Amino acid sequence: MKKGLFSKLVFTFTVIIAISFVMTAAFLSYWFESYYFEQRKGQLETESQFIGAAAVQYLQGNISIDKINETLTYIGNYLSTDIWLADNYGYVYAVSDSGYKKLIGTQILTKELEELRIGHTVEKRGVFGSMFKVPVHTFEIPIFSRGVFNGAIMMHTSIDELTGALKKVYEIIWISAVFAIIVSCIVIYYLSQRIIIKPLAKINYVADKISKGEVEKRVSIKSKDEIGTLAKSFNSMADSLEEVEKNRREFISNVSHEIRSPITSIKGFIGGILDGVIPKEKENYYLSVAYEEIQRLTRLVNDLLDLSAIEAGQFKLRIEEIDINEIIRICIIKFETKIKEKKLKVDVLMHDDRLYVAADRDRITQVVTNLIDNAIKYGAEEGNVKISTKSKGDKALVSVFNDGPCIPKEDLKHIWNRFYKADKSRTSKISTGLGLSIVRSILTQLGEDIWIENKETQGVTFTFTLKKI
Repeated sequence: MKKGLFSKLVFTFTVIIAISFVMTAAFLSYWFESYYFEQRKGQLETESQFIGAAAVQYLQGNISIDKINETLTYIGNYLSTDIWLADNYGYVYAVSDSGYKKLIGTQILTKELEELRIGHTVEKRGVFGSMFKVPVHTFEIPIFSRGVFNGAIMMHTSIDELTGALKKVYEIIWISAVFAIIVSCIVIYYLSQRIIIKPLAKINYVADKISKGEVEKRVSIKSKDEIGTLAKSFNSMADSLEEVEKNRREFISNVSHEIRSPITSIKGFIGGILDGVIPKEKENYYLSVAYEEIQRLTRLVNDLLDLSAIEAGQFKLRIEEIDINEIIRICIIKFETKIKEKKLKVDVLMHDDRLYVAADRDRITQVVTNLIDNAIKYGAEEGNVKISTKSKGDKALVSVFNDGPCIPKEDLKHIWNRFYKADKSRTSKISTGLGLSIVRSILTQLGEDIWIENKETQGVTFTFTLKKI
C-alpha cells in the first residue's frame, strides 16, 4: 500500500502544494518589487519638487551654484542616489557628487529630450553609458517654469543598493514558502495515513481473509465519508457472500440428501431381489417402487440441469406471440388425472377468449405447469383451485390460487430458494423443491415479476406478469 497508492498520493499532493507555494512566492516577490519601485518613484518625484524649485532659482540667478550643489548633495545623500541637473539642451550644469564634476558642460540627454519637453518622465534600468560601473535605476524628471521647459533632473540609484533592501523580504517570502511546503507534506502524510491508507489497509486485510474462506470477517470503519460508504458497501457485499456460501452449503447438503434417498431405496430393493430376501411374488411390486424412485431421481436431475442452465443464461429464449389462455387450458388438461384424484374444483377465469403475450412458449408452459402442479399438491383435499388471467395496462397478469394453508411470514422470503419447502411435514417425494426456483428464474430472464399473496383466512395466490402484444 505504501509503495502504491500512499506514495502516489503524497507525491501528487506535495507537487501540487509545492507548485502553489512557489507560484505564490514568485508572485509576492514580483509584486513586492514592483510596489517597492513604485514607492521609490513616488519618493523621487516628491524630492524632485524641491530640486526643481532650486534649479529654477539658480537659472534665474537668484541663488549661487554652490547653493544648488549643496541642495543636490543633501538630497542625494538622503535618497542614496546621484542627482544631476541638465539644461533644456541636455547639458549637465550641477551634480550631487563631486566625483562626477567632469560631466559638467557635457551633453548627456539627447534622445530623451523629446519626451521630457512634452512633460513625460523617463525611467530606465541598466547600464547608463560608461559613467557607472554597475547597473543603475535612472529616473529623469522634466523641469518647467511658467510652462517653459527649463531642463531635467536625473536621478541614478544603484540596482544592487535597491535590491539589497529587497533581499531580506525575498528571504522571508521563500523561507516561509519552503517551511509551509514541509509542514504541508507532514500534514498530508499524517492525514493520508489516517483517513485513506489505514482504512483501505483494513478493507484489504478483510478482503484477503474473506478470499481465504473466512466469510464472517467484517470491516469496522465508522467514518461518514466516501471511505465509510465503501466500508458499508464492502460489509454488505461480505454479508451477501456469507449468505451465498451458506446457501451453497445447504444446496450441496440438500442435493446430497435428495439424491441419496432414492439411490438407497433402489439399492435396497434390487439387492433384496438379487439376494433372494424378497419373495418372488413381490418382486414386481418392489421393482415398480424402484422404478418410481428412478423417475423421481430423473426429475430431480432434470430440474437441477434446467435451473443451472437458466441461471447461467444458456437457455436462449425464443420470444414470440403466444396465447397464454391456450397454454393454461393445455396445462390443466395434463393434470386432469391428479385433479380427479384429489377431487378438486378448478375454476378458470379468462380475460376474453384469447390473450396474446410476448414470451417463449416452452418456458412459459414450464412456468404454468409448475405453478398448477404446486397448487394441486398443496391444495386442500376436495378443495378449490382458481386460475385467472386479466389485462392491466401493457401487462397480462396470470394468477394461480389454491385454498391450502397460508405460508407463514417467516417462510415467504425463502419460498424461492432451492429445495425449500414451507410445509416441513411433507416428504421429499412430493416435490423436488426446485419448481418455484425454476419459475422465478425463467420470469426473471424474461424481465417479468412474480409474487405471492396469502389470503386472510386460507389460501395462497401466485401471480406473475407477461408483456402484452
